[in-house]
Amino acid sequence: MEYHKPVLLHQCINLLQLKPDGIYVDATFGGGGHSREIVKHLDTGHLYGFDQDEDAQANALDDDHFTLISSNFRHLKNSLRFKGVRQIDGLLADLGISSHQIDEASRGFSLRYEGPLDMRMNRSRPLDAKQVVNTYSESELTRIFRDYGELVKPHFLARAIANARSSSPIETTEELKNTLERYAPRNKHGQFWAKVFQAIRIEVNDEMGALHELLNQAAEILKPGGRLVVMSYHSLEDRPVKNFFRTGNFEGKPEKDFYGNLIRPLEPVTRKPIVPDPTETNENPRARSAKLRAAEKIDDVQQ
Repeated sequence: MEYHKPVLLHQCINLLQLKPDGIYVDATFGGGGHSREIVKHLDTGHLYGFDQDEDAQANALDDDHFTLISSNFRHLKNSLRFKGVRQIDGLLADLGISSHQIDEASRGFSLRYEGPLDMRMNRSRPLDAKQVVNTYSESELTRIFRDYGELVKPHFLARAIANARSSSPIETTEELKNTLERYAPRNKHGQFWAKVFQAIRIEVNDEMGALHELLNQAAEILKPGGRLVVMSYHSLEDRPVKNFFRTGNFEGKPEKDFYGNLIRPLEPVTRKPIVPDPTETNENPRARSAKLRAAEKIDDVQQ
């Protein structure tokens, strides 16, 4: 099963500062590219991979140092506790959508291939893109296009969908594109559709809510000195990661104690995001928009 090449692989591994006896988490297992490299560095340690997509199970590593947990990473803490793990030495999260999911037309993520309006990363979830497009109110559709797609005049898109579905349901990705075609700028056609699909996908999978939960839980269960390494692909993901690393909250508002010290669980390791070099982006186009950040758990005594 073809998944994307792991992006910024060696940079991720270096930032994790892997220890042979450490306990680690790959929160977005996917094709297992990052996980395969992580387990090479383990002796008595263990790696737990998380993935809510059932297709990822086919890629599970046949390695005594690896366990795949078929769950959304928002259930990180409870899932690890079920395995007897209460603290970890590091966590890697490669956010976004995999090439496999995009290229599989039946999943409804693809801009190139017609498919059903689905877009669920976990196909056992009840909410899919068809339900969002056909049952959400105009104001709700406006909200997701504005907040999750950062699209210009989102209310026009919501109105067009409402008018089209009044005669018959919008059931495929191609029908959705036909409905909104007149709003796609000629010089930014691909970017427009990427934002439309992104907005619906984020809503379907509650990606922002899951990311917030992951960051809070990871900071809680990391050992002092443990590393949290996160790779994002658009500003909606990168912004809360950056803010949380710097200030301990998603709004980016610094809070200080009586002595003027920042109150936060993590210390940023990367002051600016690490991005792929031209060689990697040429070999792997998916890497183009990647931004890699890392932070280290602060010892409670030092806070």
